Amino acid sequence: MRLVLVGPPGAGKGTQAEFVATQLSVPKISTGDIFRANVTGGTELGIEAKRYMDAGDLVPDEVTINMVRDRLGEADAADGFLLDGFPRTVPQAQALDKLLADMGTGLDLVLELVVDDDEVIRRLSGRRTCRGCGKIWHVEFDQPQVEDVCDRCGSELYQRDDDKPDTVANRLRVYARDTAPLIGFYGKAGKLVGLDATGPVEDVTARAMAILSSYEA
Repeated sequence: MRLVLVGPPGAGKGTQAEFVATQLSVPKISTGDIFRANVTGGTELGIEAKRYMDAGDLVPDEVTINMVRDRLGEADAADGFLLDGFPRTVPQAQALDKLLADMGTGLDLVLELVVDDDEVIRRLSGRRTCRGCGKIWHVEFDQPQVEDVCDRCGSELYQRDDDKPDTVANRLRVYARDTAPLIGFYGKAGKLVGLDATGPVEDVTARAMAILSSYEA
């Protein structure tokens, strides 16, 4: 299957992408991974992307699309893939459609992780990061034995600026402005299916696999 996972920050896209891709035996492809591979490997596209990144500018869609094209052309993606973090905008989605059409294929499904804003703020604002080893804890879901002290290395835990409630609320506004229009785009194309992303991780994965099994059937 050829899938895209979309949803707001804090919906659990990265976690679900890993589990679902493993269940389907397809590669999980994220733009972050693609960028790192190209920059580290010193590819022509990586050098071009790094030039923009070093200047503090956004990497143009054309560069990103070309990286995605190269990645989808690799052998492990021939029978399917799961895209996580791409596309983020309607123009990127249109470019992806054209890219896949040129490859003689197309998307099968777009899974939208559905979770309300209050739950996202609760999830993200409760995170605490270890200054030593970087492990992420949570004040509700994954507490250390001693408050604000990492069980793993004994270092102090802190709340990152981008996990503070006001910052999370702003990230949700940015998502609604820039990325949520994808929902309408894929809905009109008949590709979109909503996935309830509340509750334990394994329950969300089970719902996702039930949707995909139904689709394949």
